[in-house]
Amino acid sequence: MSQTHFGFTPVDESDKARRVRSVFDSVASKYDLMNDLMSLGAHRAWKAYTVTVANVRPGDKVLDIAAGTGDLTRAFARRAGPTGLVVHSDINEAMLRAGRDRLLDDGLVLPSVVCDAEHLPFADGQFDLASVAFGLRNMTHKEEALAEMCRVLRPGGRLLVLEFSRVAEPLRKPYDWYSFNVLPRLGQLVAGDADSYRYLAESIRMHPSQQELKAMMQSAGFGHVDVHNLMAGVVALHVGVKC
Repeated sequence: MSQTHFGFTPVDESDKARRVRSVFDSVASKYDLMNDLMSLGAHRAWKAYTVTVANVRPGDKVLDIAAGTGDLTRAFARRAGPTGLVVHSDINEAMLRAGRDRLLDDGLVLPSVVCDAEHLPFADGQFDLASVAFGLRNMTHKEEALAEMCRVLRPGGRLLVLEFSRVAEPLRKPYDWYSFNVLPRLGQLVAGDADSYRYLAESIRMHPSQQELKAMMQSAGFGHVDVHNLMAGVVALHVGVKC
């Protein structure tokens, strides 16, 4: 049986999705609070930048993948307006429910779809824009997921991938210390779960670098890919345009 990685731990490919699902089942109720604490609120600026780059227009059709609690979904929906369509999707039901409830609280009634990004249940060329924020690194077959995202976009449609990436060398040691010492302790204190946040730190190190992900997106069918490094590469936004 083929193997992949769950953080630093080798696992069977068939077991990774279950393990990732368990992580997000555990942290769903504290997900937004932990994001604020872990990033000192910076995740809000990263997402706001992504929304600006996305430049969603009234009437656009948008697929938000691994959308979780719906920060990007909400922003896209307000820009797409009543003539547009924004789909809130996630493989994890607990995260999807949390996001759906938040969207409803904000007066936004949108389709929320449980789906696997490696097998999207949408027709070819259906969307103008697709996005995945902090979700790609958890996918077992990233190449297949990227190809699926490309498939559901129209020609000229764009994919935005916001993800933790490779930090600049001078910051690597303090960033590693923070990731492996502070994050698990914070996770234990706030969410009662150190292991899930230890996995977060490990999964970031196993994720492709900026240039590796750019090459993967190009191989998946995106003819032009821009890379925007944020906070010295702690996070990178990749923007691919479908051929």
